[in-house]
Amino acid sequence: MNFLTGAPKNSWQPVMTADTTTSSYWLNWRVLICSIWVLMSMVGASILISKYEGPGNSKQGSREAQKEPAGVLYEDEVWRPCLKGIHPAWLLAFRVFAFFVLLVLLIINVAVDGGSIFYYYTQWTFALITIYFGLGSLLSMYGCYQYHNRVGGVRIDNESFDAEQGTYAAPTHAENSNASNPEKCLGPNEEPHVRQTAGFWGYVFHIIFQMNAGAVVLTDCIFWFVIVPFLAIKDYNLNFLIINMHTINAVFLFVDTALNCLRFPWFRIAYFFLWTAVYCIFQWIVHACVSIWWPYPFLDLSSPFAPLWYSSLALMHIPCFGVFALVMKMKHCLLSKWFPQSYQSRR
Repeated sequence: MNFLTGAPKNSWQPVMTADTTTSSYWLNWRVLICSIWVLMSMVGASILISKYEGPGNSKQGSREAQKEPAGVLYEDEVWRPCLKGIHPAWLLAFRVFAFFVLLVLLIINVAVDGGSIFYYYTQWTFALITIYFGLGSLLSMYGCYQYHNRVGGVRIDNESFDAEQGTYAAPTHAENSNASNPEKCLGPNEEPHVRQTAGFWGYVFHIIFQMNAGAVVLTDCIFWFVIVPFLAIKDYNLNFLIINMHTINAVFLFVDTALNCLRFPWFRIAYFFLWTAVYCIFQWIVHACVSIWWPYPFLDLSSPFAPLWYSSLALMHIPCFGVFALVMKMKHCLLSKWFPQSYQSRR
């Protein structure tokens, strides 16, 4: 069991620097500035979401509608692989496998260390990525059901599929012309093809994907480049669970990213900011009620450098989210170059 748990419980914890339940701990200039940073990030995130989230309200056929809104997501993008040669069942199989592995690790961690593990931002993120693969598995099941029950000739994104043969037929020039101007060549009882946007759970899935993208990079970078060297100085032995929970989450997320057809609009960094802000507020509430050590020393508001730590943490969200955006861009560039006839994901 030591292989799983490593060092005995409570062998090392951050030192309590002050009683967090006293009014003097909270009523000072440090807390005021940190509160302003958190509030500003939440307000800015809310503005971005209200401005860009959703498929937009422009009317079909208008010039504005020809340019897709940044927040649009189509129903098939949540379950369709990025290459036409890959059957949706492969993406489903991977998501189910990842979900069960992550769920088992989470259950073992709770059994070993108790529910107090959710005191840490890492466990919040790990639980979120587990939910991502669980919801993704359900959406992929629905997508596979649609894929196998589709009659021949039904179109998705102006592409013809034969459900029985599993073949792809590219649209002709005339079909492309009609797709760009759907009102042409239609009879009195015909309606132009409109690609169906995703429903509520599809958007929730996409939002969680982008929240995980930033949060996984943030947690793993802080863990491996900041916390691990610090723990090494304290002669703290990392156990199997800790190492896996800061490795396998990124591996699974990057593999799913390579396979899926999801977009990566920049404005959804707002949800990443909100996720971290909610965690900070949660920690503040807990510490205002109970005098307890901080899970991460840089969150301690008694330090005169607390405003600097909080502002630095907020700024770190941008490069962490940007790293994943760069990965997405590399994916688009490489796969569109290597598989120009098969690649079907959009930027």
